[in-house]
Amino acid sequence: MRVRWIWTFFVCAACAQVVDLPRTIRQGNTLRVRGPAAAVTARMGDRTIRLFPQDGASFGLMPVPAEQKPAEYKVDLLDKDGKSITSVPIQVLDAHFPKQNVVIGQSLAEMKPSPGETETVNEFRNAVSEVRHWSEPLELPVRGCMTSPFGVQRYMNGKPTGNFHDGPDQRSPAGAPIHAVDGGTVKIVRNWNLHGGTVGIDHGQGLESIYLHMSKLAVAEGAVVKKGDVVGYAGTTGRSTAPHLHWSLYVNGVPVNPRDWVQVAPCAPAKKSPTRP
Repeated sequence: MRVRWIWTFFVCAACAQVVDLPRTIRQGNTLRVRGPAAAVTARMGDRTIRLFPQDGASFGLMPVPAEQKPAEYKVDLLDKDGKSITSVPIQVLDAHFPKQNVVIGQSLAEMKPSPGETETVNEFRNAVSEVRHWSEPLELPVRGCMTSPFGVQRYMNGKPTGNFHDGPDQRSPAGAPIHAVDGGTVKIVRNWNLHGGTVGIDHGQGLESIYLHMSKLAVAEGAVVKKGDVVGYAGTTGRSTAPHLHWSLYVNGVPVNPRDWVQVAPCAPAKKSPTRP
C-alpha cells in the first residue's frame, strides 16, 4: 500500500515560492520534488537529479535507494549556476525489507547474462529524456497478485546473493497479456539469457519500466506506446522457474518500489492442512 505522506511546506525567501516535500520517506520510495522555477537540479547526499519546468515551477523525481542508510538528509534545490536556492530536511525511514530464499536448479543458478545484457539495461535505466509521458497512478501490467515484493534481500539456495529484489513478481498464467504501466518510447525488445523476453519503456524525465521473462514480445524498439498497451505475453524465459511477470521501475537510474506508484495486492498465504490428532 502506498505510504501516506505528511507534507511540509517551505517558503523560499529568495524566490517567494513554496517548496513542498514530505517530512519522511521510506527506503526504496520516490521523492517527488516540487520547487521554484529557478531550480534546475536537486541534490540529496551525493545524488543530483534534473528538475523540469511544470506549471510555472519545477519538478523532478529523487529516488531513495533500498539500501539508503536511515538518517536525516538535506534536499538542496540548485539554480543554473549550481547555487543553493533552499535546503529542506527529510528523514529516511527503515523499510524493514524481509529476507527471501529462492530454490532453483544448478543450471539456472549458474546461468550467465547474454553478451551486452547487463550493459544495455544499465544504459537504459540511466537515460533521462525531456518529454514526460506518464501520470499517476500508473497501471498494473497484469492483474495477478504479488508473489514476491520489491526490496526483499535475496538468498539463492540458502546462500546470500548480496542483492535485493529490484521489482515485484506477479502471478500470471503463461500467455497472458502484459500491459505498459504508462505511455512512453520502447527502448528494449530483446530475448536474453537472464532476463528472458524483455521489454523496456522510457516514460520520460527519469522514469523507466522493464518487463521480464516474457514468452512472446509484442512491440518493436522505437515504438511509442500508451498506458495499457500490450507489450508482450507472460512466460518463464530466462532465470525463471514458473510463468510469472517480474517488472521493475527505475527512477533516475535507481530501482524503486512500484507500490509507491500503484497498488498491487500480495498473494494470500497458502492454507496449511489441518493437523490430525
